Amino acid sequence: MPDTRTIARAKRDRAEGKSASTQAGEFVHEEIEHIRKGKHGARSARQAIAIGLSEARRAGVKLPAPKPESASAETRRQATRDLARGKSGKAAKPAAARSRASRRALQHEGDAAASPTALSRQAKRAAATRSPSSRHAAAEKAVRTKATAGRKAAAKKAARTRAREKS
Repeated sequence: MPDTRTIARAKRDRAEGKSASTQAGEFVHEEIEHIRKGKHGARSARQAIAIGLSEARRAGVKLPAPKPESASAETRRQATRDLARGKSGKAAKPAAARSRASRRALQHEGDAAASPTALSRQAKRAAATRSPSSRHAAAEKAVRTKATAGRKAAAKKAARTRAREKS
């Protein structure tokens, strides 16, 4: 069950007109925090992200199921089911035994999935599947939606990173 603060942040993102993936990012962030704090683990960064996206759909974020070429039929079916559950507006209480079983299974997994290295590796892999023009368009949109102060901060951070990588 997502935290009420996470749901509030997602609702605020929606009110601000941000995309469904940005709203869902709040749930993914919460999942990463759960793993880092030791509430449970995950087999991979990908699994941690998937859990967060699933929770977002169930909470009512209008995040569509992945395209056929990017996910298995089973994953797409489950995403559609989660989306339907989120649309219904009824917070169906999960079966206690099932909930307990999934939590215990996740508690056997490690916390390396939420490490900065693992998340960075996953982000790079995800980016590699996209075309250069797609990545370029995303970067341009990021520049447009970032205010002057935000751009300045990002430029300073990039300069620091470049300087650190040189030495």
